[in-house]
Amino acid sequence: MPDAPAQRLLLVHAHPDDEVIGQGATMAKYAAEGRGVTLVTCTAGEMGEILVPDLAHLAADRDDRLGEHRKGELEASMTALGVTDHRWLGGFQHFRDSGMKWHDDGYAVAADDVHDNAFVKADLTRAADLLVEVIRDVRPQVLVTYDQFGGYGHPDHIQAHRAAMYAAQLAVVPSYRPDLGPSWEVAKIYWGAMSESRMRAGLRSLRDAGDTTSFEGMDPDGPLPHFVTADENLSAAVDAMDFVERKMDAMRAYPTQITLDGPFFALSNNLGATAWGVEFFRIVKGQQGELDERGLETDLFAGL
Repeated sequence: MPDAPAQRLLLVHAHPDDEVIGQGATMAKYAAEGRGVTLVTCTAGEMGEILVPDLAHLAADRDDRLGEHRKGELEASMTALGVTDHRWLGGFQHFRDSGMKWHDDGYAVAADDVHDNAFVKADLTRAADLLVEVIRDVRPQVLVTYDQFGGYGHPDHIQAHRAAMYAAQLAVVPSYRPDLGPSWEVAKIYWGAMSESRMRAGLRSLRDAGDTTSFEGMDPDGPLPHFVTADENLSAAVDAMDFVERKMDAMRAYPTQITLDGPFFALSNNLGATAWGVEFFRIVKGQQGELDERGLETDLFAGL
């Protein structure tokens, strides 16, 4: 890959829009800096909720064409972020969105009825092999995916985590599936994270402004959902304040999934760039590079 950027980031996400919510600013920043940014999306999000009434007919229980629509949304989002290398795991709609339902305790669990081709039902080695091929092609130094709980329990997020972690192990073995390309070791692996202190500050700002509906049920001083990470467990904070508007434009590209009057934009309206301009990570593999006064890396490629 003589023409490849010297530094290359690979992100593995379950559905269109997951990437921009979690790491959109980092993706835009690194792309603008000329670093390689590759996104792999595991499903087209066919089972997602549709927030645009005029598009309700696309739902899985009607025309079942939401995946095709979200494909266009993702393309618009990548354009907003300046990311040019996007891949569907195994090809578009190779795996289907598994769907989910909410547990009484506030996290996602598998839906009652799951399609035969749902990602959650995929053989793990089969799914990992598809990622091994991408890893050996892109040769990223850094990989980003979800934690073991998929952030909030969605079965596709958990499956994406498992496939990404397993693929990173398999890709480095020279004798494993040489037909998928020369072996490659990913030097650093991170799980995306949400800072507890940042989340509490955001909730407090919303409540002080009289907003009681955004992130309904969350108390700035009470227990927080599973996707929030205690600050002492954070490893990196990428400051991409200059790219917040690109991230917000990328979020606007998903009208079926993200509403302009929803919690994400409410948080941005109350906190400005600080709400979404710094993105946090937990290191899983590799050594931290240079740390700032908070004990955090400011660059995922630090030390490489």
